[in-house]
Amino acid sequence: MVRQDGNGIKNQKEWDPSKAKSYLTSKYEVADGLSAEELFDLRKHGGLTYNDFIILPGYIDFPASEVELESKITRNITLKTPFMSSPMDTVSESEMAINIALLGGIGVIHHNCSAEEQAEMVRKVKKFENGFITDPVCLTPNHTVADVHKIKQTHGYSGIPITENGKLHSKLLGIVTARDIQFVEDHTIPLQSVMTVDVTCAKEGVTLEEANHILRQSKKGKLPIINSKGELVSLLSRSDLLKNLHFPLASKSPDSKQLICAAAIGTRPDDKVRLKKLVEAGLDIVVLDSSQGNSTYQIEMIQYIKKTYGNKLDVIAGNVVTREQAASLIEAGADALRVGMGSGSICITQEVMAVGRPQGTAVYRVAEFANRFGVPVIADGGIGNVGHITKALALGASAVMMGSLLAGTAESPGDYFYHEGKRLKKYRGMGSLDAMERGSEKHGNAAEKRYFSESDAVKVAQGVAGAVVDKGSVKKFIPYLITGLQHGLQDVGVRNLVQLREAVAEGKVRFEFRTAAAQVEGNVHGLYTYEKRLFS
Repeated sequence: MVRQDGNGIKNQKEWDPSKAKSYLTSKYEVADGLSAEELFDLRKHGGLTYNDFIILPGYIDFPASEVELESKITRNITLKTPFMSSPMDTVSESEMAINIALLGGIGVIHHNCSAEEQAEMVRKVKKFENGFITDPVCLTPNHTVADVHKIKQTHGYSGIPITENGKLHSKLLGIVTARDIQFVEDHTIPLQSVMTVDVTCAKEGVTLEEANHILRQSKKGKLPIINSKGELVSLLSRSDLLKNLHFPLASKSPDSKQLICAAAIGTRPDDKVRLKKLVEAGLDIVVLDSSQGNSTYQIEMIQYIKKTYGNKLDVIAGNVVTREQAASLIEAGADALRVGMGSGSICITQEVMAVGRPQGTAVYRVAEFANRFGVPVIADGGIGNVGHITKALALGASAVMMGSLLAGTAESPGDYFYHEGKRLKKYRGMGSLDAMERGSEKHGNAAEKRYFSESDAVKVAQGVAGAVVDKGSVKKFIPYLITGLQHGLQDVGVRNLVQLREAVAEGKVRFEFRTAAAQVEGNVHGLYTYEKRLFS
């Protein structure tokens, strides 16, 4: 029977609406989109970045809140969320590592510093107990009210412990709060004239529950923790307790219940000494930090670590972008691989060295190979938004490593500054001359070692230095990433990352190539002005 439908299209037969889905299985029907293997057919599309493709939607029969993000980041370590901070000196130090671990991810502490400084940062993470501030800002009695106001403006709080030398592990003399300076008009007055000396304290070794009880009873905003000599060792804040009562996703060692910590090292002989200090501080994961990981230096370092520390320490090797590179490191004993070369927002390796690979293709090809051997892959670089995270995980990555996305948060190293009315923080690539010069002058050659340039008479930059806009605290930003990723997987129609990888491998999750026009259409367009608020 021939009929015309409402659009004026002639049909050769009557279509039964109740059998719509069954028609899709007909041999005459072509499935929408492409499988991952078809999408990354190099003969058709060449190398692809995250923006070059999109994931087609699936079927939703569950709320986004039910999506689980648990994922293995090494052979032996599983996290509740697949987020890692990059080992960059403007991204990851102890404060970032602590807070991202509390939220289910893990921080990788950079090595553009002395071995002792890096080990101390690892120690702070391992000694941290939820609620205790292990590196509070302190002042001396000779500082002035103006100094407290400056801290308030920069960090957002004014409860400052006063110690003899203005540092932690010095005798506690008092505390200055907002109430102490609220009506003080002369900002040059020394703090010894306004500080509260009758301070309620708790002794070192007190549990968080006990300290919380003391803080509630005292009705104070801060509770200093002191040792037997009266020296300040940590601080408890009422505001922090109110904001962060529970961290159900916290990344903790199953035995010690301490936060999991990772740190980066190079691949030179002196890095073995550095590693020993890090292991003594309690390190869980070591990241071998090289821009090009397929080298004899890295293979020998992996073998040394496995022989010396055995299963006590997991090794993340890299960076790699090809299966051939990955095979060398897997054979050497790597527990996970970092994938990415020249894809970071501050990296110019591909431009300067003419070597690298588009990140989407690199992640897919390496993950497809490495996952055969049970070696997780970490997508490092090119992550600019939540959608990129969803795509990286769909391509087989077990986690994403973020630099620019976390730079500019309150927990990243450095101070805020203002430029043209915007609050900014410095952010630089480890291949920038800025980072190399800092390493050379102060801490050895960590940044140079990463790019095999410590012996060069002329330094060739593979990164740039710049600034990023203030993103607030990771305590709000990471939950935004978690929720955004849950909604992304819900739209795909999968409940967890295992289902996602299986559905991609079976060709059930489909992809489509995006033209330049499609990319423009998929972003904000056609507006005279707009405000892009990502979360509240």
